[in-house]
Amino acid sequence: MAVSRAMRRLLRIRDLEEEQSRLTLESALGELRNLESVLGAVQLLDRRGRRLFKTSVRSGELPDRLAGLAEVSTAKRHAAVLTPRIAKAELDVAALRELFLSKRVERRQAEMLIRETEAEDAIEDGRRSQQAMDDWYGSRLYRQEADSAHARRNVSDAGEPGPRNPEDEGKPNKT
Repeated sequence: MAVSRAMRRLLRIRDLEEEQSRLTLESALGELRNLESVLGAVQLLDRRGRRLFKTSVRSGELPDRLAGLAEVSTAKRHAAVLTPRIAKAELDVAALRELFLSKRVERRQAEMLIRETEAEDAIEDGRRSQQAMDDWYGSRLYRQEADSAHARRNVSDAGEPGPRNPEDEGKPNKT
């Protein structure tokens, strides 16, 4: 049974769905990386603010101390906003990864079904070909045997001495 057009169309659809889910996953991963890099920058801002605050305590500079406190405060607010967004993005990435993997499995199943059908077709074609060769060879042998039997009859009809039939042994030849 040949692979149907519907099966090939299904494989194409599964392939497109897998590609689309892969692109969606890559986009979500990119967004997650961006959020994580922003969080890294916020943590840098927090460290810089703390250093500024410590140096201002030693030096007694009030504006530096206030700037350090403002940076630490800003960093904490940003981290408070980013942390849940990163957690949500991680959940989204995990769900999209599962979706992608399920689409990949569906595509591979369709691919495997097509491959198995093609393999069965190839085996059946091989069987038919072998059967045709066997039939040809068998008919060739039969023709050769028939031709040689016919040739033997023609040679004996052509006047070879001696009777053709053991019953005709005592009878005169009619030629």
